Amino acid sequence: MNQIRLDKFKPRDFQYAFCDALENKGYRKLIAIHPRRAGKDLMCWNLMIRAALRKVGVYFYMLPTYRQAKLVIWSSITNDGVRFIDYIPKELIKSMNGQELKIELTNGSIINLLGSDSYNTIVGSNPIMIVISEFALCDPACLPFFRPILNANGGTLILVSTPRGKNHLFDMYEIAKDNPSEWYAELLTIHDTKHIQWSEIQKEIDSGEMSEDMAAQEYLCDFDLGIDGSYYGKYIDKMRREGQLGEVAWLPSHKVDTAWDIGFSDSTTIIFFQRVGQAIHVIDTYEKSQEGLEHYAKVLESKPYSYGRHWAPHDIAVREFGSGLSRIEKARQLGIKFEIKDNGQSSALPNLSIMDGIEAVRSSFVRMWIDDKKCASLIRALENYRKEWDAKHKVYKDNPLHNDASHFADAFRYLVLSLSKSRDGQTTAEELKARHMKAMYGENNHGFGQQVPHLFRQ
Repeated sequence: MNQIRLDKFKPRDFQYAFCDALENKGYRKLIAIHPRRAGKDLMCWNLMIRAALRKVGVYFYMLPTYRQAKLVIWSSITNDGVRFIDYIPKELIKSMNGQELKIELTNGSIINLLGSDSYNTIVGSNPIMIVISEFALCDPACLPFFRPILNANGGTLILVSTPRGKNHLFDMYEIAKDNPSEWYAELLTIHDTKHIQWSEIQKEIDSGEMSEDMAAQEYLCDFDLGIDGSYYGKYIDKMRREGQLGEVAWLPSHKVDTAWDIGFSDSTTIIFFQRVGQAIHVIDTYEKSQEGLEHYAKVLESKPYSYGRHWAPHDIAVREFGSGLSRIEKARQLGIKFEIKDNGQSSALPNLSIMDGIEAVRSSFVRMWIDDKKCASLIRALENYRKEWDAKHKVYKDNPLHNDASHFADAFRYLVLSLSKSRDGQTTAEELKARHMKAMYGENNHGFGQQVPHLFRQ
């Protein structure tokens, strides 16, 4: 029998520890935070090939989208001119399906490339190893979908990525660090890998090709500084330093208002907050997807709060599919009266552009206190809410990126816009003057006391 050697892949010096943790030390849960262009996928792809040849089973290699899986693995070629697929010796390949991105080996193992955008279509499968690459950009729901399968069959989970702010990747890395008996956790920077000289990155920064924030994210694997284009990141950092993120108690003596961003296939988010003098206390949040308004009405009923006003975006007035009722009408039947345009009256929320709303949010952080436990998802969303990147022109667009952070960020913008419409919130000079004139001259004063004699108008 001819001996076949897997000798095309040679780990780099900084990759040996990760390979050793998987193949020799017996770890079945591994996470690697590596800088950009450090060869994460080439390493993990070859580790999967070796595993598939050792043990017959189903093996999944996942990237954020199906298209990326095809480009990064199936069609990719290394700097040395070797196709990723060619790291599997041809003698060991029984069949290849380019449409399904599936490779069957002669020993019976199957390697399948997937996108996290369609993870739930793989129903009834039983993978014994899953690599999730660029996990920070993947649908976070893919992980709880597969973990019970791996737990049941003793399979292996590998997460590899570069940071994208403090999102689900950050959460998993923190969990892994705190459980060294179960997880092998590794975070390397460009100073550890040395696969690119920092001087080369500095040239890109100095020339304006890359910002310092982007360099921190991509090459220093910085979860805090690497949210380039973030609208609120530095404001949240300041709140954290100044103690505005922490335990925020519910005050039963004050009404609780809510701000909503309503979706169906997308998430619906609810923020619970109280006005306490000039301060805004954000005390609770809720998020769910693919539920009707009945579900959220029950959520409100389950809370011990005494409610004031419920604020929602204008699109709540659209009609529900098949019911003939608008969402606002359905909500009213369920006991939720939303403060939006109704009965021909002007909208309760100011009709500002998104960018003007973002600026209003920025100016409001100084009076915000947010509970860091009950509102952890909100804080994370605000940190990760950022501008959309134009890859063609290598600049940020003037509009927000629609991602998982958008739902809470939108609801928070509605919260801020509601403040000018409540007397419990900050009072403008115009509102104070209007109140004074109403007290002095009554409802029909027609322009600040024009009905009284001139002598008394001063």
